[in-house]
Formats: sequence, C-alpha cells, structure tokens
Amino acid sequence: MPTPSFHELKKQASFFFKEKIKTARLALTDVTSAELLTEEAISGNPDARSLSSISKAAFEVDDYWRIVAILHKRLLKFEKKNWRLSYNSLIILEHLLTRGPESVAEEFQTDKDVINQMGSFQYVDEKGFNWGISVRKRSERILNLLDKGPVLKEEREKARKLTREILGFGSFSLRTKCQEIVEESSSSPIGRYGKCNSNFNCLENLDQEEHFVLLEQKEVISVNDYHHPFISNESKSNASLLLG
Repeated sequence: MPTPSFHELKKQASFFFKEKIKTARLALTDVTSAELLTEEAISGNPDARSLSSISKAAFEVDDYWRIVAILHKRLLKFEKKNWRLSYNSLIILEHLLTRGPESVAEEFQTDKDVINQMGSFQYVDEKGFNWGISVRKRSERILNLLDKGPVLKEEREKARKLTREILGFGSFSLRTKCQEIVEESSSSPIGRYGKCNSNFNCLENLDQEEHFVLLEQKEVISVNDYHHPFISNESKSNASLLLG
C-alpha cells in the first residue's frame, strides 16, 4: 500500500479536526445540523445532496428561521474578496425559492438591493474565467424569482413536475420516462442499438445525483408538511392530490 503524501495527510487531519468541531458544537451549543449544513455549503461547495437536505430542513419551522438568518447575514456581508461565499448563498437561496417553503420569496424581499448590487460584480480568475458573469446571471434569476410572479410559479411547478416524474407514481411513469429517452435517441446510430433496453437500465442511465435529490424531496410532501404554516392554500390543494 503506497504511503499517503503530506498533502493527503494534511487533508485528512483537517477533515478530522472539522468533524470534531462539528460534533462539539452540536453537543455543547444550540446549533442544529441544518445550520451546520448551511454554513458548510456556503463556505464550501453546495452540491445537489446538501441543497436537497437544506431545502428539506427548511420545512421544519425552527430550522427554517435558522437557515434564513444565516443567508440574510451572509448576503448583507457581500465583499469582493469573499465573493464566493455570497455566490454560494445565492445558489442555496435559488434552491429554496424553487423547492423550499413558499414563504422564502417574501422573506428575502429585503435582500433585493444587495442581490442587485452583486450583479455588477466582476472577477476573472487566473484561468481567464469571468465569474462576474456567473454571479450576474444568478442574481438576475433570483431577482426574477423574488418578484413572486409567473416566473416563480413556473419554476416551482417545474421542480414539482420533475419530482413526480422521477418518483414514478407507479411503473407506468417509469416506462414513459424510459420511452422518451429511447425516442429522443432513436434518430442517432447509438439510439438504434438500444441505449435503454429496460425500465431498470433506463433508471441506471439517469443522473444518480439528480435521482437522489428528487427522491429526497418525496419526504417533503408528507402529512406534516401538508399542515406546514409556510404552505399556501394552493399548495395544500396540490399536496392533497399527491397524498391521495
């Protein structure tokens, strides 16, 4: 077995140290797992798994206020030297707007000015990539969602529809999804050889990370969430259809 390099040992030690701090904070302070997860996503790399966990936790009233407090605080501290932290906060906020409680859109109305200011941010890294464009596009998208108009409704419906598709609601939906993939690829030589030969194989070809996220969201549409104070009457009607 090869000897770990100094860099690998340093990385392992750092991870171990962070885990010890996390355990201590959970045991000795009032901090919750949702708070720690949100902080880690902001300071690190908010992937699909962590975003799904955060949006799921937001349906718990206590965790909801803790999560939005962290995001409010970070957005108000927008600094060019720490732009990545604010950008990650925007990623989390966008996910909450489209998949979290509907009250998120109202909650972040007071942050619209700072989000708008972030749109003028410019930064080109050493590889020549202009992150300013990414920040501007993200901020513009979030501002459109915060308008609480048709864009927000459409994006939330897309997320809901995608969840229904991946959950299947029976084998018929899975067969339909598979059939769509086969038909889309039928015009290419690869498609003729049957990239998707069965329902099982079809699911195997779906992006596993996306599959995990959407399965996680199934737990959000539960009886407890149906009575959640942040869900509007319209959403309760939709939830009743899903639960029926």
